[in-house]
Amino acid sequence: MDHQQVIRDVTVRLPMASTVAEVCQATVDALARYTPATIAVLLHVNGRLRCVAATGSWQVFATVAPDAGIVGRVFTGGLPAVVPDISTDPDHIPVRPDVTAEVCVPICDPAGRLIGVLDVQWTGPAELAAWRATAERVAGRLGARIMALGGPAESRSEKLLRHAAAMTAATTEWDLLATATRAARDVSALDTAMLVLSGRSGPQLSEPTATPGELETRIRAELAEAGPQALRAIVARAHRYGTGHTLGEAGHPPTEEHDPLVRAGVRTLVAVPLGSPDGGGVLLVAGERLLRPDPRTVNLLELLAGQAWTCLDRLRTLDRLREQASSDPLTGLRHTGPFGQRIATATPGRTALLAIDVDGFKTVNDTYGHQAGDRVLVGLARALEGALRQGDELYRIGGDEFVAVIEVSRPEEAVRVAERLTEAARRIGRTISVGVALPRPGESPELTLRRADQALYAVKRQGRDGVRLSAA
Repeated sequence: MDHQQVIRDVTVRLPMASTVAEVCQATVDALARYTPATIAVLLHVNGRLRCVAATGSWQVFATVAPDAGIVGRVFTGGLPAVVPDISTDPDHIPVRPDVTAEVCVPICDPAGRLIGVLDVQWTGPAELAAWRATAERVAGRLGARIMALGGPAESRSEKLLRHAAAMTAATTEWDLLATATRAARDVSALDTAMLVLSGRSGPQLSEPTATPGELETRIRAELAEAGPQALRAIVARAHRYGTGHTLGEAGHPPTEEHDPLVRAGVRTLVAVPLGSPDGGGVLLVAGERLLRPDPRTVNLLELLAGQAWTCLDRLRTLDRLREQASSDPLTGLRHTGPFGQRIATATPGRTALLAIDVDGFKTVNDTYGHQAGDRVLVGLARALEGALRQGDELYRIGGDEFVAVIEVSRPEEAVRVAERLTEAARRIGRTISVGVALPRPGESPELTLRRADQALYAVKRQGRDGVRLSAA
């Protein structure tokens, strides 16, 4: 084997490649001309060793953790590895069943910083010492050429995959929107990205998820001055005609819908519809420089917007399900589960429990039917909520049984709140009985509620429509 010829062949090929991926593939192809080995170049990108070029294997791992396998060991330690018998090395990652030996060397930039590894695996006899020396020389030339081309970097497709995984993992709508706008900026290389989402009063710009730049600040100001109709027009255009983008050509006037964006300084724009025309929105990706987004970038932003909307719809669905699981479907009040969690945090001497029972409710059901009874409960729930103070909480824990949890400074304050509730019930033609109890030091929440119930029953025995404070 003429190893000098191997070096010359690689040296000739490298300057002809114009991208990092082409450089790596040219190196693999050159080496493959001289040995029937499995060859791979892995570069360190975003915390992983990503396989950029490979040959000679039925399966290649797309990425490997920097501490996994012989490749990870070499990258972490910065020292070459020569393994004559891979069966004795527990770090070997099997990519084909007949591999017997492996040589792996680090790839460094001209300053000596690690940027990846060159890995070669054989299925038969090989001059491992000679191939180690050759691989090290090849890796040196490869590292220099990679850095001359800008160094290891993700492709836009790889960026999209990484961001899509982050959006899927988002647990809150705020996290999702932050990830989506960050991804749009990253994939497009434009200055800013914003989401316009449908709200109760029409399309609205989502709140900034980070400190907005100058362009975003100006866009928000112009759209706010233009009024809600401006956002409606932008959303309607995107949903009627599909994704739109500028061509980076000066001297062409914008359509009327985009006038506020132009006044803000936007010269490059991609507008991607989100979701349905009725309940969706639009992803706006904008820049101050006059650029021409290529079709592939626009397609990636469309994929990104689709993934963002799917994740947003999933989060909102989960929120609705959680709300349904914790709320009474008739009145919308929270019920037993959340109530138990709340009273578990009751502060002795400061938190009062108000047990509330509707007077004569069984008669309503028996005389007028359950639909009439449901109407009574809904009306009463709204009346009681309206009579409570900011921060007070109302729960429905049974058929006609409610409990209010309030924070007070003394028992008399709790009684006054209870009396406000009875007055609110009278205003809608109903009466209620209310028992009041404040937790004692060391008392369980269940016992506090039992004392409130006992006070309520005392009101019932005395004629209903009243308030009673449990003994301290």
